[in-house]
Amino acid sequence: MATKKSTSTTKKKSGATSSATKTTRVTTVKAVESGSSRSTSSLLSRGGLLRTPIMGASVAEFIGAFLLAVTILIVRNEPFYLFIGLVGIFMLIGGLSGAHLNPAVTIGAWVSRRITWVRAVSYITAQFLGAMLAMVVMNGFLSQAPEVSAEAASFGQAAPQLFTASALAEGKEWVVFMAEVVGLAILGFAYASVLRPRVTDKVVGAFTVGGGAFLAMAFASTVAAYVSSSAALNPAVAVTVSAIDFAKVWTLVTYFIAPVLGAVIGFFLYDLLRSTETDQTV
Repeated sequence: MATKKSTSTTKKKSGATSSATKTTRVTTVKAVESGSSRSTSSLLSRGGLLRTPIMGASVAEFIGAFLLAVTILIVRNEPFYLFIGLVGIFMLIGGLSGAHLNPAVTIGAWVSRRITWVRAVSYITAQFLGAMLAMVVMNGFLSQAPEVSAEAASFGQAAPQLFTASALAEGKEWVVFMAEVVGLAILGFAYASVLRPRVTDKVVGAFTVGGGAFLAMAFASTVAAYVSSSAALNPAVAVTVSAIDFAKVWTLVTYFIAPVLGAVIGFFLYDLLRSTETDQTV
């Protein structure tokens, strides 16, 4: 009898242990599934993907490039309005990405070791996409404008148009090339002073970049106008304003290569002067 009771007790304990193990396994599986669903929900609801440093900054660059391109299409590259637009955009996203808004500026920052090549590629991609979206959106709005009647046209009313760059004057391409180089050197110098050391005051950074853009565009657009051409000072925006003709090498050199060269010069010039000042104070 004692043996039978012992055996029965052992079986009950074994059954209880097995049941507890099953319960633990089920609870563990549910906990894992719950944790997985919570992490997925957190990723989607809290913008986990956008919270990654490079992704969030790149989205900010996309938005900023879109706003800059829209501004230029509307204000027709006027330096004063460009200054106001850049100040506003920098105030919006400067703390997120540095508000490069310009592939040439990004390359200058990368060459001078302010950002990594991964961030540079991500920024440049976002900038071109933002600028091209601006062209699509604004052309979509423009297509909805009513046609100008013959009577209205006789009084000088013209159909609304977006800003487009003038064609490069044949034989004078080098003038616009040099205007782009000098203009981006000015703008690159301004950005270099903001990005190193990093200016924590957004107002100071915004007005520094905006002022640099005003000076750069005032110079470049004036010089380009001497030969009946236009300045862009931004490879992404150059696509938006139809300055690029892939069938003509000079447009690629002028609006892609020249800005990058000028930005690199501006960044290195600032670093050279800054290092010289540091040597003198030591």
